[in-house]
Amino acid sequence: MDGQGRSDLQTSETGTRALESLLGFWAEAGVDTAFTDEPPVDRVAERVRPQPAAPHAPATPAAAGPDVSGAIDEARRLAAEAQDLAGLAAAIAAFDGCGLKFEGARQAVFSRGVADAPVMVIGEAPGADEDAQGQPFVGRAGKLLDKMLAAAGLADRVFITNTVFWRPSGNRNPTAQEQLVCAPFLERAIALVQPRFLLLAGGASAKAMLQRPEGILSLRGRWFDWTSADGALALPALPTLHPAFLLRQPAAKKRAWADILMLSERLDRPERPLGG
Repeated sequence: MDGQGRSDLQTSETGTRALESLLGFWAEAGVDTAFTDEPPVDRVAERVRPQPAAPHAPATPAAAGPDVSGAIDEARRLAAEAQDLAGLAAAIAAFDGCGLKFEGARQAVFSRGVADAPVMVIGEAPGADEDAQGQPFVGRAGKLLDKMLAAAGLADRVFITNTVFWRPSGNRNPTAQEQLVCAPFLERAIALVQPRFLLLAGGASAKAMLQRPEGILSLRGRWFDWTSADGALALPALPTLHPAFLLRQPAAKKRAWADILMLSERLDRPERPLGG
């Protein structure tokens, strides 16, 4: 390759990294609308969209998406049967109702941390390092999270998991349906660990857990009430920026640090009222 070719390749790679960083920033900020003359295209939904009927075949209504009700029912049954975290991990590994399991993930990634921790950290989805090692938050983002938790005195006081338990292909965000299918397992984990607080890392986690439309930059640093689907569990939840976002936007670390300090103070001084 000549000098001009190498230069063009380097420029292309730099542009790609810049675009990925910008897209990541927009996603974390909650940008989900494109202002254009053409309607937005859901590339994930396209993979499950039915193919057009053959000529002269009877017309059928277009499907809105895969029916996940059966998978959710099965997840609820398996989750309810798990009597401890080891049993829950086995139930998740055996569960075939989440399509992420068949997108190329090596294994289910459930949790790490203290089984009776007062704080449960809930991220979005496993990445490549997590998929390889079988534990959440073990890559660069996980190392940053661990450093921040340790600096706040929370290193041995957290249980860490995600909203889904298999790596999405291409490290995309999990879809709402994928999170919904995995929710019974996550709620069972909360019931078994019995934390006092939830720390929701990232926009996909905060939106799924709190059922709110705002982006993470709006939600972070504010306390919310999380309630399980059956209403049996209720806990204070604090959204914060995902550590992967902090790696892309280092200037935002001070905001995430303020969130973690707020959580630490609330944990050690429960008599103080929660801020809104």
